[in-house]
Amino acid sequence: MTDAPNEAALKHLDTIARETGINARSVASTAKLLAEGATVPFISRYRKEQTGSLDEVQIATIRDRMLQLAELDSRRTAIVKSLEERSLLTPELKKKVEAATTMSALEDVFAPFRPKRQTRATKARDRGLEPLADWIFANQSSDPAEEAAKFVDAEKEVPTAEDALAGARDIIAERVADDAALRGLARKRYEEESTVVSKVMYGKEEDGEAAKFRDYFDWSEPFHSIPSHRLLAIRRGEKEGFLLMRVEVPLERITGLAMSDWVTGFGKCADQVKLAVEDGCKRLLMPSMETEMRLLGKKRADETAIKVFADNFRELLLASPLGEKRLLAIDPGFRTGCKTVVLDRSGKLLHHTVLYCTAGSQQQAYDAAVEVTGMMKKYDIEAIAIGNGTASRETEAFIRKIKITVPIVMVNESGASIYSASDVAREEFPNEDVTVRGAVSIGRRLMDPLAELVKIDAKAIGVGQYQHDVDQRALKASLDDTVVSCVNAVGVEINTASKQLLSYVSGLNASLAENIVAWRNENGAFTSRDQLKKVPRLGDKAFEQAAGFLRVRGGAHPLDSSAVHPERYALVEKMAADVGCKVEDLLTHEAARKKIDLQRYVSEEVGLPTLKDILAELAKPGRDPRKQFELFSFEEGVEKPSDLKPGMKLPGIVTNVTAFGAFVDVGVHQDGLVHVSQLADHFIRDASEVVKVGQKVNVTVMEVDLPRNRIALSMKSNPDLDGRRSAPGDRDNNRGGGGRPPQRQSGPTQQQGNDWFSQAIQHAKKK
Repeated sequence: MTDAPNEAALKHLDTIARETGINARSVASTAKLLAEGATVPFISRYRKEQTGSLDEVQIATIRDRMLQLAELDSRRTAIVKSLEERSLLTPELKKKVEAATTMSALEDVFAPFRPKRQTRATKARDRGLEPLADWIFANQSSDPAEEAAKFVDAEKEVPTAEDALAGARDIIAERVADDAALRGLARKRYEEESTVVSKVMYGKEEDGEAAKFRDYFDWSEPFHSIPSHRLLAIRRGEKEGFLLMRVEVPLERITGLAMSDWVTGFGKCADQVKLAVEDGCKRLLMPSMETEMRLLGKKRADETAIKVFADNFRELLLASPLGEKRLLAIDPGFRTGCKTVVLDRSGKLLHHTVLYCTAGSQQQAYDAAVEVTGMMKKYDIEAIAIGNGTASRETEAFIRKIKITVPIVMVNESGASIYSASDVAREEFPNEDVTVRGAVSIGRRLMDPLAELVKIDAKAIGVGQYQHDVDQRALKASLDDTVVSCVNAVGVEINTASKQLLSYVSGLNASLAENIVAWRNENGAFTSRDQLKKVPRLGDKAFEQAAGFLRVRGGAHPLDSSAVHPERYALVEKMAADVGCKVEDLLTHEAARKKIDLQRYVSEEVGLPTLKDILAELAKPGRDPRKQFELFSFEEGVEKPSDLKPGMKLPGIVTNVTAFGAFVDVGVHQDGLVHVSQLADHFIRDASEVVKVGQKVNVTVMEVDLPRNRIALSMKSNPDLDGRRSAPGDRDNNRGGGGRPPQRQSGPTQQQGNDWFSQAIQHAKKK
């Protein structure tokens, strides 16, 4: 697409405007900005006048639909070329090809002319039976016996008249199956009336591995309403060889669509056509439609699952940061000890050690208490981060016994092991082993979740449903969009950001991010946004797209640490001059800002939406949109599933939200499920309506199934303790990777008293 859209592009703009309900002018302006290389965050934030203040979702929808329509055009061109090369393209056919508005409609038009492998119909044509098929269809009130006898030819493998009729029926059957109008009607009927049916694979009934799919051994559900997670569960069972899946419609519902158009007489020829119609529908059309429905169902299920994953991931990325604090970060463990690191306020590693505080001898625990107390004093620790994996509650209990006065925070460590073994971690800490890197990641996650999580493959974090079963390319695209959106919404401090974080800034990429870090290492900290222009290969366009999202704390210009774009510095300077103050005064004095009359600054380039954004930014320059950090603690004494009893009310943290409910960590190393029916006192269609990943909630224990490691929870005000059973597929195979750590062992320190702790603390203080 170019700055001046061609006729096809203009047609697409009208199509998108009609489909989305977005103003056609806004669609055209957005498409033009995208064609010029502008990013979704940049357009949403800094080009509101041109788009009519479209948000990121609307802009991304326009972008994605433009790509889809471009793919449709590409396929249309390929089809026209194929038809021309085989001298099949007539004016009427070309008109039908150009009129097709969906990929399905386009393929339906092409179906009769698509080069085919050897089929029963092509073999019949090769034996010269097409004229007979034409005669039968045109003379449906006649008797075909005499005509069929004319085509008997042993050399052409047509030994009898019945063989000739069979071949003619095959040709008619294929024509029926390829009829574009009939395919459209059949497709609509499948979409509205088909049923998803699953059965256990023969001989797999008693297979232990098949037990997780037992709910689907004899299952049926309408195709149009089957939830994403159930369809993906059935597909996984089929893939693993335990289930058979069909998408079914009664034969008569499809043949009924064809008979009136294809059977036009009442003679014996009509009987032949009727047989051909039934055969064409059953043998050719219906399997084709079932394949389409399977693909359509998979696409819909993928879209839902990907949206769930992206929404959950967004909540994780935008989790409240503790901020710049001197941290003691602990990766808990039993036999191998607790990997412990000290980080300064910028996240730099100062010290690391191993504490044997959850297993081993009393002397080792005593030594650990002394060491912790010493590190707290030496490094003036302001907070302690503890990973929520194996031995986390024991480690937390140990730390609390030392009478620590700083905040102690449990940190979700999903994906930390992936990071610790990654190239990124090896580059950051070439001289440290994976255990140290993992502990550092846990600590940094507490300081700034966004800055640390961008270093990890999002799929390793596991906050979705069936993430390994969905279209991986679509999943990656969605998660990349999510990261880009979050990074640019928060803004990035250019002098402390990693190259991984910088690579997600609007207008930048991995190469430019690396160049920025290299320039920073060679020349020292950036003192202004304008210095970005000195970075190799960072041109005017990249600067335009990136500058507003990069922050330079204490920069040369007062607005360098704000979200005001450098292209508007002159405008803000004029505002300051007009009210008789400096730009710095606008940032610090509300009275000065109140004197600004925004209407005076409206122009062809700058409208009220941008001016209001500027005024809001002047009030809170560089504001972080993330919520204020809040401390959270699990219930003391509740550390393993066996501690749970029905009726207990506990605090918890939502770790995953799926279409059917939310998983909540209550501090026992096994997340419990709050089914969608238990999320509120009123009806909830989708769990995301009431809960988000990272949300603090209060739950009631409904049921504890220790043999299967299942915990049922409720968020209702007065839950029925008789409980409920999860709907099929709501628990098994739904976590999308990650999952909770195995149930922990019992360490010796659980049986020890507090006396030696007091001794250790006193000893450390004396030192």
